[in-house]
Amino acid sequence: MSNIPLAERLRPQTIDDYIGQSHLVGKGGVFRRFLETGNVPSFILWGPPGVGKTTLAKLVASQLNRPFFTLSAVSSGVKEVREVIEKAKKQRFFDSPSPFLFIDEIHRFNKSQQDSLLGAVEQGIVTLIGATTENPSFEVISPLLSRCQVYVLKAMDDNDLQTLLDRAIRNDTLLASRHVKVEETEALFRFSGGDARKLLNIIDILAASTEGEITISDQTVTECLQQNIALYDKNGEQHYDVISAFIKSVRGSDPNAAIYYLARMLAGGEEPRFIARRLVVLASEDIGLANPNALLLANACFDTVHKIGMPEARIPLAETTIYLATSPKSNSAYMAINRALQFVNNDTTNRPVPLQIRNAPTKLMKELDYGKDYKYAHDYEGSFVNLEFMPEGLIGKRFYEPNRQNPSEAKIAERIQTLWKGKY
Repeated sequence: MSNIPLAERLRPQTIDDYIGQSHLVGKGGVFRRFLETGNVPSFILWGPPGVGKTTLAKLVASQLNRPFFTLSAVSSGVKEVREVIEKAKKQRFFDSPSPFLFIDEIHRFNKSQQDSLLGAVEQGIVTLIGATTENPSFEVISPLLSRCQVYVLKAMDDNDLQTLLDRAIRNDTLLASRHVKVEETEALFRFSGGDARKLLNIIDILAASTEGEITISDQTVTECLQQNIALYDKNGEQHYDVISAFIKSVRGSDPNAAIYYLARMLAGGEEPRFIARRLVVLASEDIGLANPNALLLANACFDTVHKIGMPEARIPLAETTIYLATSPKSNSAYMAINRALQFVNNDTTNRPVPLQIRNAPTKLMKELDYGKDYKYAHDYEGSFVNLEFMPEGLIGKRFYEPNRQNPSEAKIAERIQTLWKGKY
């Protein structure tokens, strides 16, 4: 019994025992309706680690008493998918509901693996339940995604974590035999990061590193995790710290630190496509117009990682990381769209588009002077004509501020100034 992790010992047996996700499992929630009606569509659970995706899937199957097949996207290929679909076919009798097929980390399935699922889902041979930490819009093929409902699970807040802690102390016989003294919870909740499994793993580590009474305080939690750093990393405790350090090292132009954190993520089993997506964001947010080629390389890296996978994916990831870290930096495009969005979101004026740049596809619109006096830029020297594009009241308003510290944008700033003669 003591070899079973606390997270497994406390896994809920009914939906009433489930902590968190009240928008899904609370009174009137969609999962309550599933259990009441028995009508369950294929669905995908999207949320961070340790928020109860697997538990929720198992609860639906067990409380409806339907066969439940599982596949791990990490270790299963097309062959395993087809085998489990054949097993599911044999479980169907007359008009009985279809068995559930649960696929953990469905975002790791490639296109051919997902294609092999499509027919079984379309024909109702299985009801698919996918679990993913990644945005399914990017990782699940459109035909499969269109046949699934997507439900978003949220990280647990401190109230949820407190409820979980109280339940563990009250209900777990092993903890009860040791007696748990709770002095402080700030460090415990902070290191848990909204992840129920992390919280329970930390308690397991505390229990294993002490004898007799277990004291939970900021000091004991911090000291214990420092002493057990290898185990802590293995359980993904520092996932968000390491990705944050990676991003800030690239932004800070330190290629050696960036490569170090890249290696830590890859060695820890981080999904390479997650890293590739972060590089695309970095290329546009932090390098931007200082070196537009950065976004081209990051996109090429993203495509390559999708095609080849690990271990070869480490090479384009490293190449792109070093390129971005050593590139000149500018966040001017990022700041420009943020300023514009902030202005638009707070602008109560429904500002009409100037008549001369409105579209005029109909005779009536032309009679109303839509498009009148529009000047086609390419008809003029340098493909530029001084025309007002801003709505009334915003003439001369600036959202984009070129970063003159790098040569690329210094040229942009000079061109804007020359064309618009100091207007911007």
